[in-house]
Amino acid sequence: MANDESVIDSVYGVDKWGMGLVSVLPNGDIGLKNPLIPDAVVTSLPDIIRNLGERGIQAPLLVRVGSFLEQSIIGINQSFAEAIERSDYKGVYRGVFPIKVNQQAQVVQRIVEFGRPYSHGLEAGSKPELAVALAHHLAKDAMIICNGVKDADFIRLAILSLKLGFNTVIVLESPKELETVLQVVKETGQEPLLGVRVKLTNQISGNWAKSSGDRSTFGMHTDQLVSVIDKLKDHGLLHCLKLQHSHLGSQIPDVNDVRRAVGEASRYFVELTREGVPLTHLDLGGGLGIDYTGEKAANENSINYTMDEYCANVVETVCHVMNEAGIDHPTLVTESGRAVVGSSAMLIFNVLETTLYDAQTSPEPDAEDHHLVSDLARIPEYLSLDRLQESLNDASFYRDELRALFRRGYIGLREMARAERIYLHVMAKIKKVAPAIGVDPVIDEQLEKLVDIYHCNFSLFQSLPDTWAIDQLHPVAPLQRLNELPDRRAVLSDITCDSDGKIDKFILANGVSPSLPIHSLDDETPYYVGVFFIGAYQETLGDLHNLFGDTNIATIELRKNGGFDLLHEQEGDTVGEVLSYVEYDPRDCIDAFRQMVDRTTSEADLTASDRKQLISAYRAIISGPTYYA
Repeated sequence: MANDESVIDSVYGVDKWGMGLVSVLPNGDIGLKNPLIPDAVVTSLPDIIRNLGERGIQAPLLVRVGSFLEQSIIGINQSFAEAIERSDYKGVYRGVFPIKVNQQAQVVQRIVEFGRPYSHGLEAGSKPELAVALAHHLAKDAMIICNGVKDADFIRLAILSLKLGFNTVIVLESPKELETVLQVVKETGQEPLLGVRVKLTNQISGNWAKSSGDRSTFGMHTDQLVSVIDKLKDHGLLHCLKLQHSHLGSQIPDVNDVRRAVGEASRYFVELTREGVPLTHLDLGGGLGIDYTGEKAANENSINYTMDEYCANVVETVCHVMNEAGIDHPTLVTESGRAVVGSSAMLIFNVLETTLYDAQTSPEPDAEDHHLVSDLARIPEYLSLDRLQESLNDASFYRDELRALFRRGYIGLREMARAERIYLHVMAKIKKVAPAIGVDPVIDEQLEKLVDIYHCNFSLFQSLPDTWAIDQLHPVAPLQRLNELPDRRAVLSDITCDSDGKIDKFILANGVSPSLPIHSLDDETPYYVGVFFIGAYQETLGDLHNLFGDTNIATIELRKNGGFDLLHEQEGDTVGEVLSYVEYDPRDCIDAFRQMVDRTTSEADLTASDRKQLISAYRAIISGPTYYA
């Protein structure tokens, strides 16, 4: 089909949501741009997938792009630096990455590497995450912020790490946690570096509203805060309290919520300082969001501000409150995770087969068929744009009546099969006459019930858990043939045996749609689909639904000439590895199956060759991938 760039852009809206990282090449391929090299050749993503396939790295596949991650680290640090300079702010910025957002070693290692020039640190919310943080060589001024519920072991290691030169801050979440800190201080004789988490009353909008406000899980109310200050004074440790942590929220859609929350956090900082607390750092937690849809709007999947605007609002608000109170400007800390790592990864999978809800050919009704079959077959004779709704109504009525007759035993299997095939042919005719989806809401609703199902080689629950759990939207698009108008619409079904295992909300140029414009498959060429900007949370929140494990993973770097370098490869889980996660020993499974085969061989007519084939087939499953090979 002829290339029509304006039409294609009006379908998928890649330029709208692509963040300057993803674009469409003239040949219809999705391309990846290297943001660190503005004049670099855009690299074809299908070419990358084919190249990786030749190396034995097959889809489904998670692709991480190092330059996307590096650009995010550079971007947030430079944006804060520029905002600080414009506002004549006297403090500095120190970012930390929350390890919980993506704990994968390749990700954390690169964040530490890319963040070293900016003294970018890490946030640990558990003992394993603290162990990860302390295993990295951080910059001298980088911080490790310890959040979450902590026991004595956690606190002990955090305090002792100060002796190694780490700037490890224990953020007190409750008065009870202070008691544990005091016990460990007495035991070790080492003074801690402390922070205190203060609950803000301001609540944000969006999917993560409950992470903010005075009903949020972590942090202290004002009366608890005062009791902690008094106890630290009593133990001669108030001088150890250097940081105030006030979490603004997560994926904040509206920049005005940022301003209000930062203003409230700054007021607490002023009052704590007036109480004699020698605070030097103001940690504003997370909040900086990603515009997944490209709408630039304050809703669950978008934001109405840029990174520069976010940083400017934070700096200006803190600066104003501190100047008004006559207090020195603190070091600003944020724990931006989603905005740092979200854009760096994409899930690639191939379409395995399709269930099509129309048919290009149709059988003729038999003379003995019920008259409703003939009535159904005659709809194309009067089908027109003016009678489109009537045709849809008739097709639905005749099909439903015939199904009722079949259930009651009045018509047989073959007659019902002819009726269903005729119905699908009628729907193909109707779809050709129907205007584009989005013109008539009533017709849209009826046609959306008849979109195809494209069965794809991935597990929603393993690789895209937020899509299932909280209706998080990620951009989804075919990776090829975007210079051809899509001729079908579909929902994407995964290979789990669960009706929830599907994607049925898609970001398009004209808004969110319950179906994806997509192309008819060419049996000779693999058809790939990409889900973009999944670097935050999706890798570590996935579950083992149907025991599908991790996909293959490839970390790449884009070259200036349009090629790429493979930096790291991680093979996906085998069936045996996944079984071990749910307390099975793969060797025991093999032994049990072998005993069953041997028992059957002695009792039935199984040959030695049969035995070998059975055991080999079982072993092949155990050692092979969990996904379609």
